[in-house]
Amino acid sequence: MRILVTGGCGFIGSNFIKHMLDKYDYQIYNIDKLTYAGNKNNLGEYTKHHNYHFTEGDINDYDNLIKIFGFFEIDTIINFAAESHVDNSIENSDEFIHTNINGTHTLLKLLHKFPINKFIQISTDEVYGTLSEHGAPFTEYSSLAPNSPYAASKTAADLLCRSFYETYKYPITITRCSNNYGPNQHNEKLIPKLIHNIKEGIKVPIYGDGKNIRDWVHVQDHCEAIDVVLHSGKDGEVYNIGGECEKRNISIVDHLLLNFEQSYDLVEYVEDRKGHDWRYAMNISKIKNELGWSPRITFEQGMGKLINDSMGVR
Repeated sequence: MRILVTGGCGFIGSNFIKHMLDKYDYQIYNIDKLTYAGNKNNLGEYTKHHNYHFTEGDINDYDNLIKIFGFFEIDTIINFAAESHVDNSIENSDEFIHTNINGTHTLLKLLHKFPINKFIQISTDEVYGTLSEHGAPFTEYSSLAPNSPYAASKTAADLLCRSFYETYKYPITITRCSNNYGPNQHNEKLIPKLIHNIKEGIKVPIYGDGKNIRDWVHVQDHCEAIDVVLHSGKDGEVYNIGGECEKRNISIVDHLLLNFEQSYDLVEYVEDRKGHDWRYAMNISKIKNELGWSPRITFEQGMGKLINDSMGVR
């Protein structure tokens, strides 16, 4: 395969590239705009891998993409490129529209010109909106009801992908994943921010009462799920990915305070986020039953590794 990975210097994209280079003899072409959340150092020694190629660029630059596709004969697209921090989308949604919607559309237009074998859109559970405390987890057939500008931009991108499949029968598949955690995640995200602040004895801001619930999956499990979808997923389908690991935000704080032997006095409850979704949970029966994927890394294992890494313990 000759795979174009967009946003491959970000958190999930860089982990996916490392996974693929370790496992396959595929050519990987990474295009990344290198915004604040994209860092070439996330790939470390993999930047020297003989099957890895990098181009700094914007997925909205159609002419540049045409050159890349013509020169490298790309046959697969996996679109990780996205603005993803909900708080930023609430402050200013412009970049979210530009990258998440317009950028996805620009990539999809390439399918009119080049014979692509697979296009995978990397999406999010946030397109489904929010669940009540005891509501059934989201399935692939749940209504789309985004509640933040970020979630709305990803929903629009998903619908564009669906339309290009339904209209042109292009080989497009969508994956929707729950909250990721793991190595190289940007410090604006909950778990790395908590680890940094608690380790350093800095106040930990918690939205509302801290009881919001998220389903957590380790980024390595997410990468393995995308790998399975790439090789076995059906065109036109959506696959939910999750860790079947629901945690209240405050319970993660408690876990880290205990591990770093810090006082609860560090916790600082702040005004809740606007439109804050209460709970996310994913039904992953489809990918389990049809493709044989299940998460392998427990939350305790994944968090233990992050905590040890933060303290320099190997």
